Amino acid sequence: MIRLVGVLVGVAIAAGAVAQSNPIAERKDLMKANGAATRTATQMVRGEAPFDLAKAREVFTGIASRLERFPELFPDNSRTGGETRASPRIWEDMAGFRAAAAKMVRDASDAARATTDAASFQASLQKVGANCNACHETYRINPP
Repeated sequence: MIRLVGVLVGVAIAAGAVAQSNPIAERKDLMKANGAATRTATQMVRGEAPFDLAKAREVFTGIASRLERFPELFPDNSRTGGETRASPRIWEDMAGFRAAAAKMVRDASDAARATTDAASFQASLQKVGANCNACHETYRINPP
C-alpha cells in the first residue's frame, strides 16, 4: 500500500512537471481563452448576441482566474522559442509585469461583481479591455 501511494505521488509530480514543461504553449492557450471570452463579450455589447448576465460575469471571472497564474508562466527559460511574442521587458521588469497581472485580476474580479446589467457590463468591459491593451503594449512584441 505504501509503495502504491509512493507511485501515485510520483505520477502526480511527473504530471505536474509535464504540464509546466511548455510554458509558452500554456500562456498562448490562456490568452486564446481570454480572446474567446472577449469575443463573447463584444458580441453581447454590439447586440450580435443577447445579453446574458451569467455569461457576462463569467467573462470577467474567467479572465481573473486565468491571469492569477499567468506570471508564473514566464520562467527564464521561456524567453524565446515557440513563436513567443513575449517582450524581453517582462524579464527586465518582472515586478511591473506581476503588478500589471495583479491589477487585471483585481479589476476583472471587481467587474464581475459590478456587472448587473448591459450598461454596467459595457462600462466594465471598457475598463478591463484598457488594462489588456496597456499590458500588451508594454509586455508583448508586435501587438495587433
